[in-house]
Amino acid sequence: MATAAAAAPEAPKGGGKKKLIIIVAAALLVVLLGGGAAVLLLKKKAPVDGEDGAEDTHEPAPTARAKPGTPPVFVPLDPFTVNLADKDVDRFAQIGITLEVVDAKTSDSIKAYLPAIRSNVLMVLSHKTSVELLSREGKEKLAREILRESVRPMGIELDDEEEEEAPAADAPTKKKKKKKNTVESPVTKVLFSTFIVQ
Repeated sequence: MATAAAAAPEAPKGGGKKKLIIIVAAALLVVLLGGGAAVLLLKKKAPVDGEDGAEDTHEPAPTARAKPGTPPVFVPLDPFTVNLADKDVDRFAQIGITLEVVDAKTSDSIKAYLPAIRSNVLMVLSHKTSVELLSREGKEKLAREILRESVRPMGIELDDEEEEEAPAADAPTKKKKKKKNTVESPVTKVLFSTFIVQ
């Protein structure tokens, strides 16, 4: 009797091991199939992202529009002190600039490019004369130029609105203007915090 009782408990253990092996094999099969499907999807997606121009059109779109009701984010730049391009007398300008961007993610992106942005802004400022900077129109034009130069390090090319409007008066139907307006800047405004010309 003792041998019959001992044989009975061993039979369920052997069947339990087989079930465990089948479950583990099925789980491994599911993991392998899921991994294979993920690899195939990533391989199909990779060439689309690598195409020329595909990344440029996708990057600005998410950051180009702020959600309604959210406050803008400001990125202050260190004040600029530059010699102006006046030929008759030595003049300089001290200008504080703050960039308004649509969200904090864009702010972090701008901060990553700050050395290149500062260099571009310095180049714009150093080619200005005091006469150009003292008028309101000159300041507005400078703000547009700084906006254009602040996004250039990120690979975004913007045209100056004033340059586009001048040819439009001679030829009222310019399709080039509409084509260029599809590029949206992550920087929405250039604000001056200080503006001293001496």
